[in-house]
Amino acid sequence: MVEPRNRDLRILDRGWWLVLLLVLAFGRGTWAGEAARAATEPALEDRVMALASELRCLVCQNQTLADSHAPLAMDLRDQIREKMRQGASERDIVDYMVARYGDFVLYRPPFKLSTLLLWAGPGLLVIAGLATLYFRLARRRGEPKVELSAEEHARAVALLEGNGDRERQ
Repeated sequence: MVEPRNRDLRILDRGWWLVLLLVLAFGRGTWAGEAARAATEPALEDRVMALASELRCLVCQNQTLADSHAPLAMDLRDQIREKMRQGASERDIVDYMVARYGDFVLYRPPFKLSTLLLWAGPGLLVIAGLATLYFRLARRRGEPKVELSAEEHARAVALLEGNGDRERQ
């Protein structure tokens, strides 16, 4: 005969399986994301995505507008799409975005005085690192080497072999 406690646990296990099965069966819609827009104008969508791949997502900062799923990126892609429908050129749209958000919105910012550190920074860091390494190694080479007397050398060998404590005793 099955103990009542074990029987209750088996019924409980069946109940959890039923709940899990219902969640999996009817909860699939909760996993879905926002549906992609239907491409009514494939040529326009290609132009939008080409231009969006040249602009930085202002939220993610390490992705283009084309790659980002942030709500702001979707809004900016919609703005690009609408401006293209109104007849604006890619250059006009980029100029509008730069006027509104600054050079930061460009995924490849132009080379000018305000972005000089951005372009030259990695090279300057490498040069500074190599110079630091060179001067540290040069300083080490210039340090005088310590010569040990025969007695100090024998004591050091004894310490390394583990006999140093016995010599003191």
